[in-house]
Amino acid sequence: MTGSPWRGRAPLLLASASATRRALIESAGLPVETRAAGIDERALEAEGTRLAPADLAQALAVAKCASVARAAPERVVVGADQVLDLDGSVLHKPADPAAAHAHLAWLQGRTHALHSAVAVAVGGSVVDRFVATARLTMRPLDEAGITAYLAAAGPAVATSVGAYQLEGLGIHLFADVEGDHSTILGLPLLPLLACLRARGLLTF
Repeated sequence: MTGSPWRGRAPLLLASASATRRALIESAGLPVETRAAGIDERALEAEGTRLAPADLAQALAVAKCASVARAAPERVVVGADQVLDLDGSVLHKPADPAAAHAHLAWLQGRTHALHSAVAVAVGGSVVDRFVATARLTMRPLDEAGITAYLAAAGPAVATSVGAYQLEGLGIHLFADVEGDHSTILGLPLLPLLACLRARGLLTF
């Protein structure tokens, strides 16, 4: 990649099929390849039911990273996960329009946290991990407003926790947002780049 600060011998390996996370890494000028971790996230979550939401996000990111790193020990691997925390309760991607409607009904008029966790593996082992948190306050919404939003957003609501995409129509739902944009999208770039820089993997 022309002008890239990346010093690794091979592109960064992202333990995720997320197009959004890949685009974030590419936006920072880093070459990246993706490989799905192939882990059962809900089973891992069930095992960690006593974990706080931020710790759960971290555990899932580490599990993804470690799974891919074991199969590709020669690569620098990044694993990431995001958990939506509403007063200590975790919300997942809605399974259907009814679930999306229910999620928005719970979130409207309230502040929730998005915990975005990252793990980095070098030489087949996880060497760094961190969590960044953003806080989002959804404006009050009535039934008609929720229904209108879901109709306008379409199937995309099922691809994100909370049934919204802040980078799209979801921005209309919010009164206040506190936190880095990349954290909200699920991959905190600033701490990730700091981690890679500290390990001599970036030129500047």
